[in-house]
Amino acid sequence: MRRVSEAKRQLDALIDAARHEPVMIQKQRRDVAVLLSVEAYERITAFNRKAFLDFCERAGKEAEERGLNEEILNQILAEDT
Repeated sequence: MRRVSEAKRQLDALIDAARHEPVMIQKQRRDVAVLLSVEAYERITAFNRKAFLDFCERAGKEAEERGLNEEILNQILAEDT
């Protein structure tokens, strides 16, 4: 773990380190940030996107199985406005 003051002084070295593993940054002894490689960031965001799309697909199927359709959904949404 690195402190913010150290990160400011050694940014180039931390970027190099982050290419191999995430680098945790602390401020006042609390974790406040993580420096990641672009590859690690892309893996995480791709996984999150896929997980979200999978969730949407499951939720849509369950709603349809329970009888929710676009007409009913529009009525529900109109009642909330």
